[in-house]
Amino acid sequence: MNEGCEYREQLGNDADARTLLVYLSHRYGHSSVNEWETRILSGLVQIDSKPAHPETILRSGSELVWQRPPWIEPDAPRSFTVLYEDDDVLAVAKPAGLPTLPGANFLQATLLHLVRTYAPDASPLHRLGRWTSGLILCAKNQHAKTDLMRQWSKKVVGKRYRALASGSPALDEMTLSTPIGPVPHALLGSVHAASPTGKPSLSQVTILERRTDSFLCDVRIATGRPHQIRIHLAVAGHPLVGDPLYTAGGLPAPDSRALPGDPGYHLHAAELSFRHPRTGCEVVIECEPPVLLRRSIET
Repeated sequence: MNEGCEYREQLGNDADARTLLVYLSHRYGHSSVNEWETRILSGLVQIDSKPAHPETILRSGSELVWQRPPWIEPDAPRSFTVLYEDDDVLAVAKPAGLPTLPGANFLQATLLHLVRTYAPDASPLHRLGRWTSGLILCAKNQHAKTDLMRQWSKKVVGKRYRALASGSPALDEMTLSTPIGPVPHALLGSVHAASPTGKPSLSQVTILERRTDSFLCDVRIATGRPHQIRIHLAVAGHPLVGDPLYTAGGLPAPDSRALPGDPGYHLHAAELSFRHPRTGCEVVIECEPPVLLRRSIET
């Protein structure tokens, strides 16, 4: 059981003229209509700092504040490993299964919460999918955050991933540049996938080891589109081994009920390189992959 939390939001046009109960029960489906009504009547929901009623008519621009009581979060690892730390930067290894940020009923079982417990001023600068393991970089002050985010936006941060993909490519190196954007999905409405109208994306793949019906590879990405490596390797006809969502072609299987956060695939953030925000010196941080993603000579 966690400690619960307080949510704040400024209402947009989608709330205008709707009742509070209808808005909350539609926007936050983790609680039933009856649970929301009980919560509102118990004084746990306020509009512009005043207690609200279930039939309160909402107006865009108002501030909505509601208290979510403690709940039992889904199972997830509750640890991380420090890879590098100084006064400005903290680099940690996230285990597979631990979400980076709160969402989908996760709050304290997240890397953000665990890192803040260790270093209260640290903020992750990027995120990994729940089932992607590996290196996440955090800034420990505003100067470091601003400088590193500028490097990220200029695409000068080096990113190397380790992946296990299916099949046997003809070549030992591949350059993949299929655009990535939203496509229809049966459950979510849309997910990111290969799309001719998507955003430019670039992945450089180097095969490290060929195995029976699969291969181990390093992937360097110049862009950071959602699920980019999973999509690009699937486009090339080599979906990640065990990927429940992306099939050959880089699209979800027709009528797929799988979600992007479902487990099964094997992907690890293995290296980051950047200029230190205080000294300007190049920093290269590596994170050892799990056993399945190590070359035979490394095990």
